[in-house]
Order: sequence, then C-alpha cells, then structure tokens
Amino acid sequence: MNHVQEFRDAGGRLLAYKIGTAWPAGLQAYSRDADFVQVLSWNYGRGKKLQAHVHREVPRTAGLTQEAIVVLHGRARADLYNDRRAVIAQSEVAQGECMVFLAGGHGYEILEDDTRILEIKNGPFPGVEADKEKF
Repeated sequence: MNHVQEFRDAGGRLLAYKIGTAWPAGLQAYSRDADFVQVLSWNYGRGKKLQAHVHREVPRTAGLTQEAIVVLHGRARADLYNDRRAVIAQSEVAQGECMVFLAGGHGYEILEDDTRILEIKNGPFPGVEADKEKF
C-alpha cells in the first residue's frame, strides 16, 4: 500500500497529504521544493551517521502559512476545505502519522482522550488576527 495519501480540490490543486507509518528505507522527501513547509522522513539502521552541517542564511519569502501535524498519541480527524469553505475530504490521522496542509482550509476533531499532536509551521508568526480567518 502507498504510504502517502494526497488530497486535491476539484481543480487538481494539492491541498494536503498524509504520510503513513510505512516509510521507505533511507531519506525520503515528500514536499516539493516550492513548499514553505519541507517534510522528509528518515529510516536508517543503527550506526548510520549523517554528516554534520550548518544551514546557510538564504532569503526566503512565504506568502502563506503551511503546517504539518504529527500524532504522537491518540487520533484526530482532519477536515479539508476548498476555497469556498466547503468540506471536500476528511481524514483520520492516527498515532505515528503526519499530515501536511498546503492550501485551502482545515479543521480538526480530536477522537481520543489524551491525544497529543505536534504542529509545525513556517514562521515568523504574525499573531492570530493577521494569520487566521476562522469560519
């Protein structure tokens, strides 16, 4: 089974993708170079060494917030919305899975007690009023 599930709007635009727990060996990139949130998985055996490095300061411009969630414990449901704020898909995100939100809208429902999720997004954060339009 493919471990990546894509969610697209009616026009074919990629809104989100979910990464399952069956990762391929080695380094796997999921994001496109132009995405503001870059997501990769590591699947190596004991003793693998990754060369030390620093990241150069490179000017970057992000026009919108993209985010990823990783479910550490429990389950949640992600609702995906198109630009007209209509639900176009729902996806359960289980422990060990990651979901990346690139475009459109999204909302969540927690499905189990003690659900713990990490949310990762590009910054800097301009504050709720400037960043989010809730509906």
